[in-house]
Amino acid sequence: MDIQLKPRPWYRKYLYHLLTGLAFLAFAVYAIVLSLGPRQLRIDAEEYKIVNVAEAPFMEYVDVEGLVGPIQTIWLNAREGGIVDRIVAEEGAMLHAGDTILVLSNPELLRSIDEEQSEWENQQRNYREQEIEMEQRSLTLQQQALDAAHQMASLEKSLLQSREECRMGIKSKAELDVLEEDYNYQRRKSELQLRSLRHDSVCTRLKQEMIEANRKASARKLSRHADKMAHLVVRATVDGQLSFLNVTLGQQVSAGAGIGQIKVLREYKVTTSLSEYYIDRITTGLPASIQYQEQKFPLRISKVVPEVKDRNFTCDLVFTGSKPSNIRLGKSYRVQIELGKPEAALIIPRGDFYQHTSGRWIYRLSPDGHTARKTPIEIGRQNPQQYEILSGLRPGDRVLLSGYDKLGDAEELVIK
Repeated sequence: MDIQLKPRPWYRKYLYHLLTGLAFLAFAVYAIVLSLGPRQLRIDAEEYKIVNVAEAPFMEYVDVEGLVGPIQTIWLNAREGGIVDRIVAEEGAMLHAGDTILVLSNPELLRSIDEEQSEWENQQRNYREQEIEMEQRSLTLQQQALDAAHQMASLEKSLLQSREECRMGIKSKAELDVLEEDYNYQRRKSELQLRSLRHDSVCTRLKQEMIEANRKASARKLSRHADKMAHLVVRATVDGQLSFLNVTLGQQVSAGAGIGQIKVLREYKVTTSLSEYYIDRITTGLPASIQYQEQKFPLRISKVVPEVKDRNFTCDLVFTGSKPSNIRLGKSYRVQIELGKPEAALIIPRGDFYQHTSGRWIYRLSPDGHTARKTPIEIGRQNPQQYEILSGLRPGDRVLLSGYDKLGDAEELVIK
């Protein structure tokens, strides 16, 4: 007897297709739920840097590299032209003011000085001849004045005697008139001679002053020519190191040409370059310091060059206290230039989060420390070690500073 079989349900035929569809639907629902909810990422706390947000003194400063240089560099110039005859000091030599560096020779200058000497001697002879002539003229005028005075005295006596004789009738009135006329003539002549003598005295004094001034001027001129010989010897003007000498034996050097440099080493300066961003805040007198071998060496800005090149400008700093014991020209140090006084602020250390978030947000840990979520923040001032937090965080909060390149764009971190 045949047994009647029940027909198979229709869904048995499509069972695998239905299971696959249900699995895909469940995955889609899961993906949608994840996309709508916060994205989570599990991390190991030991692989990341977690710090506390704290309220502490904050000082804004710039950390740059500075290069040690001499406090001053002096150019050496040839005051007289000539041929390099002898080089005494070599590059790198330590010199004292007045030390000979090189010697020049200039035959043309020697000939010129000899000619100037001959001209000066001729001028001295001419000045002496003029003085002798003035002395002789003065003596002649004095002799003439003396003769006139003597003659006037004699005439005066004769006139008095003639007047008495005329009164007594010995001489006539006509003879007395002639004698008085002669007396008056001689008197006027004597007065003119005295005036001439006084005028000559004034002229003689003025001429002597002019001759003396000319004599001094010619002597100064001769001395300047003689000094040119001394200028053929190039000497150190200050104590320092001869940094370079740009001449060779036999070379023709023109007057005023720069031939070398002396670096003054009694003090040092530190030259650094800063971004043009700070050009309005860097001024002379600002304090700075160098941290070297666990010691702090104070400096101050002595000079600011306002010219901007390649988006940077330079400034010089000088030491205001002790200097590193092994300081050398060309040695570099890290220099911290202070831009203000320390102030209380909410701060966090620097970290790589800033490069990835531009300082707009940071991961803040929950109180239990098991999770961390994105938190918007506002950053104010900064220095090479710290950021100032203006909003978004509070003292005591814990934040994630590093490892942002591995976190993607997760909204929430699960910390284990």
